[in-house]
Amino acid sequence: QVQLVESGGDSVQAGGSLRLSCAASGSIFSLNTMAWYRQAPGKQRELVAAITTGDSTTYADSVKGRFTISRDYAKNMLYLQMNSLKPEDTAVYYCNGARAVFSGTIMYWGQGTQVTVSS
Repeated sequence: QVQLVESGGDSVQAGGSLRLSCAASGSIFSLNTMAWYRQAPGKQRELVAAITTGDSTTYADSVKGRFTISRDYAKNMLYLQMNSLKPEDTAVYYCNGARAVFSGTIMYWGQGTQVTVSS
């Protein structure tokens, strides 16, 4: 079992930066992929960035070049460095972990952290 707790959400002005953190209880080595998702009011949850156990990364087109995902195995932490923030980045950001099992994939979610970007 893995529990995920996000932190670092805040209100910032456009052009600013934030660093989100996700603390995982249990070993994140058991998670094949970790990711950040976000959900804006009235919109579906969307993938922002993902990182595999081999440190391969994927980003949504809307954040490429501005956001960087990273993980620290020793500290059981996942991070999202967000630079050049835009008002459209405003959303609740969720930490996610995925573990492949024989019958499918087990997904773990944090409670979310609010990011608000004002123009």
